Amino acid sequence: MQNKYTLEDINALHKNTLMEALGIEVISRTEDEIVGKMPVESRTHQPLGMLHGGASVALIESIGSVGSALLLNPEEAFPVGLEVNANHISTQRSGYVIARAKIVHKGKKTHVWTAEVRDENSNRLICVGRLTVMIVTKKN
Repeated sequence: MQNKYTLEDINALHKNTLMEALGIEVISRTEDEIVGKMPVESRTHQPLGMLHGGASVALIESIGSVGSALLLNPEEAFPVGLEVNANHISTQRSGYVIARAKIVHKGKKTHVWTAEVRDENSNRLICVGRLTVMIVTKKN
């Protein structure tokens, strides 16, 4: 793992971003996995009072992108989401969802993550997704 940021450091970097707006917080990480948490409330609801599918997708892309950033030397490269897809399996009206993303490909130019979004309390599967991240080399 390139970056030795604490969870507090990681979450502080996301002030004034979509992650902060949706209440997304990184709660754990290893070399191959990153876990995020998001509230299910008015900010993440669709009009019928259920978790918006787009919020689940934003959660998947956010934590996978953070995971890729932590694998890179920030002086040399940065990650950019290239493609994300998701299947919405179930829904939720309140509480929190937990997204667990695991890296399945760690190349020089791309990273691929698989993710599951689950209800924090029951562990019920809400959404499954895959994220492809492009690694952009900084020009000197």
